[in-house]
Parts: sequence; structure tokens; C-alpha cells
Amino acid sequence: MIFAGTHMDCGYGKIRILHDISLNATSGQVFCLLGPNGVGKTTLFKTMLGFLPLMAGSITIDGEDITSWSDRRKAQAIGYVPQVHTPPFPFTVIDVVTMGRTAHLSPVASPSKNDTKIAKEALKELGISYLSDKIYTEISSGERQMVLVARALAQQPKILIMDEPTANLDFGNQVRVLEQINRLAAQGLVVIMTTHFPDHAFLCPGTVGLLEHDRFTVGTAKEVVTEERLQRAYAVDVRIVHHTYLDIGLLHSCIPVVSGIPKSKIAEYAGSITR
Repeated sequence: MIFAGTHMDCGYGKIRILHDISLNATSGQVFCLLGPNGVGKTTLFKTMLGFLPLMAGSITIDGEDITSWSDRRKAQAIGYVPQVHTPPFPFTVIDVVTMGRTAHLSPVASPSKNDTKIAKEALKELGISYLSDKIYTEISSGERQMVLVARALAQQPKILIMDEPTANLDFGNQVRVLEQINRLAAQGLVVIMTTHFPDHAFLCPGTVGLLEHDRFTVGTAKEVVTEERLQRAYAVDVRIVHHTYLDIGLLHSCIPVVSGIPKSKIAEYAGSITR
């Protein structure tokens, strides 16, 4: 499956925020969107999800233009994991995940036993069945993020769009969420995610898009995530270090050159992790 945006113009009302943006995201890979605050990443996501009308260009799934699709049909094809979500009522986790079945129900129908079964399978697939009867608002932020992924999976979409899925998570939960993202992509989902951590582009194999104020660059992580581009996009001095572990292979890290820390110390650290 291929999700494609071609020559897209995106914005609010008559205000054009993005111009001539093109990207392709394919099954089995992760499309990782990078870029500083304020360049239009959220605007792009809202447009791809149909929350904002496309101002120019096209959005297709396997060549079929989806801009005229009903909200119901889009929801059956595209799952969405927001960055932050706090429901107004203390639902149980299983209730939150079952809400993902809404796209498959008629307006007056209640979830069936099969819908509940699908929700439980989504929890099981992510290894969080133990949360099923807990109150969603009382679990940790990392657990809530995994529950939102489960809710999206319960939709049984072909495409999963994730807005900063590791935001506000501790290191351990970041790793767990990234592992699940890679596993879902390997199962054939089209996964499109945005992140503020350039390292994630190396940890999620696939395609990378770097959105800047005046350009959009797409390619492999090695092609796109370079010191020059990161320095230009984020206005900070960055070094990309390549280090090899016998049991893992080649890894890449983005190391900021922080003011007040001697560059000799940064070089010493970078040298230590490459040996």
C-alpha cells in the first residue's frame, strides 16, 4: 500500500502555510517527519487526516484520491495517535480502546462482542492486556500512549499517523513505543510519525522528511539527517557520530555541541563510543 501526497498546499482558510509538499509512505516502512516548531508539521498532518481541506495538490491511497472520501471511510483506512489525549470522563482502558471501533459502527449501534474482542486483541498485541480494567486517566503517560496505539489498531487501519508518539515519555517508554512502531511497520502497516528527536530517524528504518521554513527534503536517514541540515533547521551546532557494536552493528547518534562544554570533551566522548 502507498499513501501519497503530491504537490500539496496546506493552510488555514486563505492562509497558505505549506506549498508544493510531496511525500510517499509505503507498507512495511516508517515515514519519519522531522522539523523545528512552527514550520507546519501539525498543519500537514491535519490536512492528511482530512481535518483541514487540501488547498492544492492531491492525497491518494494506492492511487485513489481520498479527498472526497467520507469521514467514515477515511477513519476505516487511517488510524491516528495524537500527542496528548485526556478524556473528560474516567473511562476504563478497554472502553477507550473499544472507541477505535466507532468507524465500523452505524450511528446508533453499540459495540458488539466482536468489537470488544478486537479491542482486547489490540491490547494483547501490544503486551498491555493487564491495563484492560484500569482507569485510563490514572495510568502513566507511557501506558496511556500505548493505549492510544491500541485504540488506533482497533480501527484495523492500513495507515497509522502518529503525532510525536514519544513526547513527554521517559527513556524506557520511548524505547518501548519505538519498538512497537517498528513491529507494526514490519507487519505491513504504513506508519507516518513526527518527532523532535533526529535520532529516531535512524532507529525507525524507512524514509525521512525534514521540513524547514523554506524547503522539504525527503530521503533515507543517511541522506537527510546530516550535520549541515540539522544545523540549518534547528539553528544549533550538531555532530553525527557513527559507532559500531559487534552484537548490533552500525548505529548513529546526533550529539549537540552545547555552549559551555569544551569541544575537546565532546570529541573525547564521541571517540569513546566509536571504539
